[in-house]
Amino acid sequence: MKVHATSLPGVSRIEPDVFGDERGWFFETWRAERFAEHGLPEQFCQANTSRSARGVLRGLHYQWPEPQGKLVWVTEGRVLDVAVDLRTDSPHFRHWVAVELSAANHQQLWIPEGFAHGFQVLSEHATFSYLCTRPYRPEYDASIAWNDPAIGVEWPLEPSSLSGKDSNAPRLDEVASEELPKCEYC
Repeated sequence: MKVHATSLPGVSRIEPDVFGDERGWFFETWRAERFAEHGLPEQFCQANTSRSARGVLRGLHYQWPEPQGKLVWVTEGRVLDVAVDLRTDSPHFRHWVAVELSAANHQQLWIPEGFAHGFQVLSEHATFSYLCTRPYRPEYDASIAWNDPAIGVEWPLEPSSLSGKDSNAPRLDEVASEELPKCEYC
């Protein structure tokens, strides 16, 4: 497995070792000791999968005050996956990074606690899977507007569909600072 730093410290692009032959291929999605060797999480407590159609945009989501780290990958299709640093005391506050994840490239993205996460489907359909470091808690669920100009994520497509939550998410400057992560907790 190879772990590559991104332009946002803490966010890592992971290339698992893929073993293939005439039958197909195999790779480990997560293995505690290998991840620990790279300073990545050794434990997760929740696994999720979603399937979406082309153009669907999900995000930008985060939890506070119980932040989640996420290890994400695609098992069908391809997406543009985005992480945004929401830690108000970070020198990278409001910065974002995007990585194309696909069933073909087998890459993963590690998004640490304190970051918002979102993705947009680029293929006809995509199946998106992720492991979380903390369980989902509806009372701590929060979103930032996917099109917030203060962040400026460059989404490749006009969204074909947004949830009500994502359509009505506030801009970052509309969120009280105490409702945003801090580095000391992440």
